[in-house]
Amino acid sequence: MKSDLDLVCDLVRECGLFIKDADRGHLHVDAKSGRANFVTEYDKQVQERLRVGLREIMPDAHFVGEEGSTQMFAPVGKYFIVDPIDGTTNFIKDYRFSCVSVALVVDGAAEFGVVYNPYADEMFCARRNHGAFCNGKRLHVSSETLEDGIVVFGTAPYHEELKEQTFNLAYAYFRKAMDVRRSGSAALDLCTIAAGRAELFFELVLSPWDYAAGGLIVTEAGGLVSDCDGRPLAYDRPCSVLARNKTVRPLALGDATSAFS
Repeated sequence: MKSDLDLVCDLVRECGLFIKDADRGHLHVDAKSGRANFVTEYDKQVQERLRVGLREIMPDAHFVGEEGSTQMFAPVGKYFIVDPIDGTTNFIKDYRFSCVSVALVVDGAAEFGVVYNPYADEMFCARRNHGAFCNGKRLHVSSETLEDGIVVFGTAPYHEELKEQTFNLAYAYFRKAMDVRRSGSAALDLCTIAAGRAELFFELVLSPWDYAAGGLIVTEAGGLVSDCDGRPLAYDRPCSVLARNKTVRPLALGDATSAFS
């Protein structure tokens, strides 16, 4: 008999393959509030598939999704926190680096997380206190220092007021690390840290559906996850995200040298 996590992985894989096989002539792209913030018909359809499927797997759990009107998060109870397509701009542009992300949060703590990249056929998953895996292989964060590492970051594109601060910090990391990367999917960036492919990730504001699953996957792979001030991640509101291995010492926001002067 399959576990609840196995059943969620099956559902997420099904939704991911639906995204991969999308009819690109009928994406029906709409703008949301904020710069470069879009939603497609596929976001809406995948979210509804997840809402129905997750209710069948765990009828007593609430549902919090990125798209449309859904249940608000509370610190007590079971909540699925879902991003139907993380990396929607990538999806619109056929950049082929997007994923489906589902986390189960129980009484304020992430219980399990699933992130599936259908383009690479990589299924990342973790259950609290049971480790993190990709396609069944256990994940471990790297042990490289910042000087020998790669930094991945997000630009918080919906928040113009954070543009300069973000790129100042990215420039500071660029000067100290081997190199920097910007992918367009925070959930997959977190899995990249968990898999030991990069050493640090930051973004100055994200929503819980962007990081709920990926944050647990990093933790279960032996990494450290917090907001940029070292506080636990919030599930009831947006916050900054900093994920790293235990060797890397992150820069403080005040250490960033201006790249615009």
